[in-house]
Amino acid sequence: MSAIALSGKELAAAIRAEAAERAASLTSAGTPPKLSVVVATADESSAWYVRSIARAAGKAGVLCDIVDLGPEATPDDIRARLAALSADASVHGIMLQTPLPEGAVLEDLAGAIAVEKDVDGANPLSLGRLAAGLPAFAPATAEAVVRILDEHRIELTGRHIAVVGRSTVVGKPAAHLLLDRNATVTVCHSRTKDLAAVTSAADVVVAAVGRAGLLTAEHIAPGAVVVDVGTNPTEDGGLAGDVDTASVTARAGALTPVPGGVGPVTTALLLQHTVRAAGR
Repeated sequence: MSAIALSGKELAAAIRAEAAERAASLTSAGTPPKLSVVVATADESSAWYVRSIARAAGKAGVLCDIVDLGPEATPDDIRARLAALSADASVHGIMLQTPLPEGAVLEDLAGAIAVEKDVDGANPLSLGRLAAGLPAFAPATAEAVVRILDEHRIELTGRHIAVVGRSTVVGKPAAHLLLDRNATVTVCHSRTKDLAAVTSAADVVVAAVGRAGLLTAEHIAPGAVVVDVGTNPTEDGGLAGDVDTASVTARAGALTPVPGGVGPVTTALLLQHTVRAAGR
């Protein structure tokens, strides 16, 4: 048996096309959608990701402003810029790129992003609204997990899903989104005892820990669906997921590739969220 590849490329293209159509309509009406990405790091993998967002935005007709504060920016510098962008009527979406400088905490600083412009669901208020079932933008990566499963017609109702990782960026919001789809969700983390026993009992496993190759065949039930959220840089300049593809492919029923799985959908959703924010 070899796992079916759950590509995200076709879904991402469809989301971008929809966003582009709506962006063109808004632009012709005098409201060009605009996304501001605040960067305060010299991390090259982050720079690559931000460039990819800017390229995708350009193709979709969404203005993209990269606000580079530099790795020496203080938390006060970052907070002040986020607050200014939140007050700027020409800006519809705001994203704070990680990693952040030493002493800067994402959850603290993201509180300065207006909820209606929080297109990557970073403000703790957005996460709270998401947990309460109230309107809010979900973190794009967490939403991408669910959208890919829907795209490939993976049934979620009543299924046991193990989410490996409890970050506010992916793990926790993904768990909430999956609960909303009537799945039974177990959230695993670094203190989980016998991780393999938990994940191998699940119908679907979402790997979102940021450790290359952490999950191997022993962690996966035969025929299970695996969504690999990991984007770990490799020495040759590529990307590796949190799943050991070689061993898991021979055991799982379906697996998202890295790259080409969750990543493209995440970027497309950021644009879609920005366009929706502009439309409001």
